[in-house]
Amino acid sequence: MQPVLMSWSGGKDSCLALYEIQKAKDLHVAALLTTVTRDYDRISMHGVRRVLLERQAASLGLPLHEVFITKDATNHEYETKMAKAFSIYREQGIDGVVFGDLFLEEIRAYRDQFLARHNMRGLYPVWLRDTTEFIKEFIKLEFKAVITCVNGKVLDSSFAGMMIDEKFLAALPSHVDPCGENGEFHTFVFDGPSFKEAVKFSIGVKVARDSFWFCDLLPE
Repeated sequence: MQPVLMSWSGGKDSCLALYEIQKAKDLHVAALLTTVTRDYDRISMHGVRRVLLERQAASLGLPLHEVFITKDATNHEYETKMAKAFSIYREQGIDGVVFGDLFLEEIRAYRDQFLARHNMRGLYPVWLRDTTEFIKEFIKLEFKAVITCVNGKVLDSSFAGMMIDEKFLAALPSHVDPCGENGEFHTFVFDGPSFKEAVKFSIGVKVARDSFWFCDLLPE
């Protein structure tokens, strides 16, 4: 099997992309590649504590490569840190990076251009999936995820801390993409068919930062 990297946020889209890769059995994930904000010790954007990320990777049985950036990181800092990570795997003959992107053309174009500069290539196993069917499949497969962050401009703070299930889908406003592909919300997957055991946590406080609401997950 061909080894690849998995761009890993800890959320549902990258999780289902990983599931598809593993199901196909022609690619082998050499490592999960995750950006962590050093100042907060949390997954960048998603706000999940690093200890939960590490437990998640352990339950998935996959190596984790954490790329640390500062809280006010510029795009230059991000790209420099990622390039260093890519170089490690290029030396091992790995040139593919799997992403869970669904339909944002400009994001995919940026990724492909950035990867090409470092002799890497992007793989998109769930690209152009219907997002309504995608989230229903996620639930049907019995993956379990919790919403860790919501954009307060489009979603009420009460959605932070909700589980991804049929109740959540019924409550979601019609103008919000059911997978949050436009950045409406972010998630943390803690159980499912790819996991050896559930990642245990309890729901903590909600914190507002700029226009976003973050729900803290407390390790158990």
